[in-house]
Amino acid sequence: MFAVIKTGGKQYTVAANDVITIERLEGEPGDVVAFDNVLMIGGETAVIGTPLVAGATVAGELVEQARGPKVISFKKRRRQNSKRKKGHRQDLTIVRITEILTDGRKPAAKAARPTKDKAAAPAAAAAEGARDESNLSLIAGIGPTIEKKLRAAGIATWSQIAAWTEADLAKWDEELKLRGRAAREEWVEQAKELLAGKPPRAKLDREELASGEDK
Repeated sequence: MFAVIKTGGKQYTVAANDVITIERLEGEPGDVVAFDNVLMIGGETAVIGTPLVAGATVAGELVEQARGPKVISFKKRRRQNSKRKKGHRQDLTIVRITEILTDGRKPAAKAARPTKDKAAAPAAAAAEGARDESNLSLIAGIGPTIEKKLRAAGIATWSQIAAWTEADLAKWDEELKLRGRAAREEWVEQAKELLAGKPPRAKLDREELASGEDK
């Protein structure tokens, strides 16, 4: 099943587990977001709204608040000695679609997070961060600049990168101007290793460099 939703003045075709990048929504990572402007429901039987599908809602989880790439606007008037240059970065929100609801059903509220012992909080937070699929920086070769490009393109988890085929590698290499880094530095293999619970190569490389020994 898929749906066509409208948010931020744009339309998106979505299905469960899709990750989309949309205009900024208020909220924090982990919050439940609901899209009530559903224009169409597709599947075995398509339902087209007039203009909206009655009783339909698309639910998602807010993954991250991000910003798009910088856009430069430069204006110059001939013979007027007038120049104006300014940059802009669009505020964006990355959302993972969780379910498509019909017949007036509403998404479940976000589950309350259990309280943690303050003394154990730092260690627990570190362990949780190590298994955070959205932490793309744990893949060796993905720095802050490339991570921003990936997130702006809707790529926000290890699972997405692990699922890349050779065609996907070629596509993203061209669109994001990666210059062959994804294949050369084995991002797909690294993502699969992280999902399997192995330590990140980036950390092992730093430890090897610090010790001066091959691991």
